[in-house]
Amino acid sequence: MTDRRITKVKTGYYRIPLAEILSDAKHGDHTHFELITCTIECADGYAGTGYTYTGGKGGRAIYSLIEDEYKSGLLGQDSSKIRDIWQSMYWDLHYVGRGGLVSFAMSAIDIALWDIHCHRLQQPLHQVLGGASDRTLCYAGGIDLNFHIDKLLSNISGYLEKGFEAVKIKVGKDDYKEDVARVEAVRELIGNQRVFMVDANYSLSESRAIEFGKAISHCNIAWFEEPTMPDEYASYGRIADAIDIPLAMGENLHTQQEFELAVAHSKLGFVQPDASNIGGITGFMQVAELAKLHGLPLCSHGMQELHVSLLASQPHAGYLEVHSFPIDQYTKSPLKLHQGQALAPTNPGIGVEFDPQLITPHLVKSS
Repeated sequence: MTDRRITKVKTGYYRIPLAEILSDAKHGDHTHFELITCTIECADGYAGTGYTYTGGKGGRAIYSLIEDEYKSGLLGQDSSKIRDIWQSMYWDLHYVGRGGLVSFAMSAIDIALWDIHCHRLQQPLHQVLGGASDRTLCYAGGIDLNFHIDKLLSNISGYLEKGFEAVKIKVGKDDYKEDVARVEAVRELIGNQRVFMVDANYSLSESRAIEFGKAISHCNIAWFEEPTMPDEYASYGRIADAIDIPLAMGENLHTQQEFELAVAHSKLGFVQPDASNIGGITGFMQVAELAKLHGLPLCSHGMQELHVSLLASQPHAGYLEVHSFPIDQYTKSPLKLHQGQALAPTNPGIGVEFDPQLITPHLVKSS
């Protein structure tokens, strides 16, 4: 019988600078993003790499969680028992880290195990997970609240030139009328046929979110993302009742239970899990099942190079976010678009292989 036990776990921590400062209403200025990788090797010779990322803070703690808390328990485990390992990781640190940094550490490990699983099957991830399609709808998600309106419109024009047929901008200015003017200007630029979303990064009060939502109702907005704090599930429901724009959230929900509460109470139009912080591919697919059960389109947040395969695999896929953190540009196969859709990688594995020449200069720490 093939020996599938885990023999080695290697972790890397990288700090990768952004080409320019990117800002939103709650996280402030982003100057770089952090990447934490986890490579798992097995007795049968198979290996896989998973990863997670942050907006610039917390990466060292995630690295430490993998190295100091999870690594020893992974060694000797049957790497094919992905869900058993996931459950073990979840409960081992549930008391001290439910839904926090632990979810990020779990994600990197889980994604590595799925990479191994797909390599053993010699199939790409989107086929292993269901193979509904080999592509998905996508949009360019800008982090652009700090851009003056001319730069904002230039940025949006750049997305259109790259082939995007859907775009999203940040909102959350102190004076919401500035946001209204930005939304109107972008809608005028892109025309009435393209898809347009807005994202407040939970910066607004319930009353201001309703006021703003009504003020942009004439702009044909596909969704209003995170108008207020993601824990305020009932508030989302009231906002949804008061405006005619569908609501979306998910990037700040890091457990299945949080998604269940949101689906039950927030009257969402779209759900947006992120495999980097929901416990990896296993956690993402749990949310995918929940969305399917409730007839909600499954979307994503960040790490487009991986999520393209997850969304392509599902019949109820909505939109892939092509994030402003260009993780895919540090891989051997950056994301490809065709007629406004993102194409899932076809090579065996998760489809994400980091390019050592591009990533090694940014290495801070490794095991």
